[in-house]
Amino acid sequence: MNKKAGEIIALRTLALVIVLGALWQAHAQEAKMPYPSRAPYDQYLMEDRNAEIAMARSAAPEAISRDAEVWVLGRHGYETAVKGKNGFVCVVERSWMSPFNAPEFWNPKLRGPICFNPPAARTILPLTFKRTELVLAGLSKAQIIDGIKAFDRKELPALEPGGMCYMMSKQGYLSDLGKHWVPHLMFYVPQTDGLAWGADLPGSPVMLSPQFQGAPEPLTVFMIPVLKWSDGTAAPMDAN
Repeated sequence: MNKKAGEIIALRTLALVIVLGALWQAHAQEAKMPYPSRAPYDQYLMEDRNAEIAMARSAAPEAISRDAEVWVLGRHGYETAVKGKNGFVCVVERSWMSPFNAPEFWNPKLRGPICFNPPAARTILPLTFKRTELVLAGLSKAQIIDGIKAFDRKELPALEPGGMCYMMSKQGYLSDLGKHWVPHLMFYVPQTDGLAWGADLPGSPVMLSPQFQGAPEPLTVFMIPVLKWSDGTAAPMDAN
């Protein structure tokens, strides 16, 4: 074998190694991000409007949700389905309300029934509507983050004290791994250190949610598991 032929073989071998390495890295990245891109919008919708209303109401005990306002996701964003009487607002959130680095950010199966109390309905729910508006505009994650930052500076109402929500539904689908997880309450405060609430310390029932925490919304969310689902039946005790 002459020197030139040997160099050609070496170069081809190197190219093959590079290509295989790139394919392996792409496969590994895809495994880490099972939903690397947005699905067709129709996959995020629920065909049965009444089923979405019922799922939204299942976020909180009936004494709260029966008089709550209900919004459902339509082709042009969230729209009012039922007028409320008590100031609470129930919706079914979609995957894009997850942290931006979440592997299931674009998972079209995710359904998160949530019922906001009046302060949260006025000052937290607008973030759900804004993210949805930006998703509908076809923006990238980076563009959505920029849009939310601009919204926070100019249009987001000031966070009211006492903002919280119920997430006590058996019907939700929060992850391909945990599906319903456990029923819990969430409390919204200006961005702060989780230790201020004793979050995630041994024996503490309080957990720090990764949902916002300044990325990009200037909020901290604390979660507290509860013992029963919204229908009154017992829930699993292990939140992990």
